[in-house]
Amino acid sequence: MEPLNALRFAVSDRINDVEVGLKHVPLSLLGEFQKDVTEFLRGSSRDVDPAEVLVSVEDGSLALVATGLIAATALWTDLAQLENPDALGRIDPKRAAVIERWQASSQQNPHRVYRVADVDERRHWHISHETDFRRAEDPWVAIEKYVYGRIVDWGGKIKANIHLEMDDGMVLKISAEQDLLAREERNRLYRHALLHIAAEENLLTGAIRDPKLLSFESHQPVYDDAEFEVMVRRGTTAWSGVSDVTAWLDDLRNGGA
Repeated sequence: MEPLNALRFAVSDRINDVEVGLKHVPLSLLGEFQKDVTEFLRGSSRDVDPAEVLVSVEDGSLALVATGLIAATALWTDLAQLENPDALGRIDPKRAAVIERWQASSQQNPHRVYRVADVDERRHWHISHETDFRRAEDPWVAIEKYVYGRIVDWGGKIKANIHLEMDDGMVLKISAEQDLLAREERNRLYRHALLHIAAEENLLTGAIRDPKLLSFESHQPVYDDAEFEVMVRRGTTAWSGVSDVTAWLDDLRNGGA
């Protein structure tokens, strides 16, 4: 979504059977709404200065107009996400909390509707008792996998764990049974190792949580001259009776006829 310079926040309601408007704005509603709008604009990254918010009260609603938003890219990105009702888990947590409060308030009072729009109403969103914004559950699945890296720390008096430094510099903290570490005869500290782990993996992000060590696996990533020579000798012996490889392949394709 292309950033614009201004947003209009409005809340409409009927209180004591009277529409909220120029002559009827409860102080509590004004205070709560102003606080929510400020929190929504600022978010966790504080990319909007509340001092730039201009306030106006319009007939039939309480409206606050915020200007100076052209550089607030995170704000506009989050607003674009709101096209999807499952978006609350993917936007700034403070903005998500404001949406949840507005939705809960509207569900308790069906007359209350919150609206967010640009000044030309080309882009607009509303929160009412009929909307269903929610945080979609992260799809975590149980997996087993092999991870390779350099062990930079291990042990623990109460809870044993291994700190595995990956190729990208990230350190994965893997819990382990003390008995499993005690049985390990090799000194693996500050050495590369291949670990078989159980964990949970996020299907959307690929993130891993709660990794647990199952075993150390043998791993020999370096080139071995002696092993290569053995393989060459075996191959040479196997092909020693074939004088013409092309003719042999043609004969094989023709069924040995």
